[in-house]
Amino acid sequence: MADGNGSTSSIVENFGAFFNGWLVRQERFLEQLVQALRSQDEEEIERRGDLIQEVLSHYDQYSAEKFKAAREQVLLFYSPPWLTSFEKAQLWVGGFKPFILFKILTNSVTELTPEQEQAIERVKCETRKEERELTQASAAIQESLAALPLLNLVRCCGRAVDGEELELESAMRKLKEDMLRALESADKLRGSTVRKLLQTLSPVQTVKFLAASAEFQLAVRKWGLQKDQGRAAT
Repeated sequence: MADGNGSTSSIVENFGAFFNGWLVRQERFLEQLVQALRSQDEEEIERRGDLIQEVLSHYDQYSAEKFKAAREQVLLFYSPPWLTSFEKAQLWVGGFKPFILFKILTNSVTELTPEQEQAIERVKCETRKEERELTQASAAIQESLAALPLLNLVRCCGRAVDGEELELESAMRKLKEDMLRALESADKLRGSTVRKLLQTLSPVQTVKFLAASAEFQLAVRKWGLQKDQGRAAT
């Protein structure tokens, strides 16, 4: 796992540029999803399976690029500099909290059958359990960060002898490995929750849910930019 200022600045620049471009494409996909819903033709929407797949591939691309960069500098993804302060405040293990998906679904898709509601409730219980376990694991990682061996010694003395430096480096390496595993597990949970929900929805419902999800993300981004700009102006 790479480290160092050169690597960090390169990842910030490269992934930040990728993320901004990804958001531009996200806006375009939102426009297409909304346009599909405006047709009011369920058969036409059902024939737009290609659009649904393109949107899902768009998310897959983000996950792949994110994990590739996180392997180089995982610490960045727990407080990404390319996000606004508001977006960072919403972070859970390097991304969105999976349970927000159920709130988006509830607000965007109302015509659920009893069978769909039961299936979604099962997914909700599974997600809540895994989310709780990951939250506990993440909390343990945060505690280990604060309790790194010799950290106080290094802070007080400004330097450590060779053996102590090796011990500190080893602890930091393990911490980063733990953080990367937690990030990967959280991303898998986010992805699996989406897939399970989509399996319960019709094509029309899927388009509504994907449109609402994109709209929510872009609204959070816009609000965060406005807040940051407002603070910078004062």
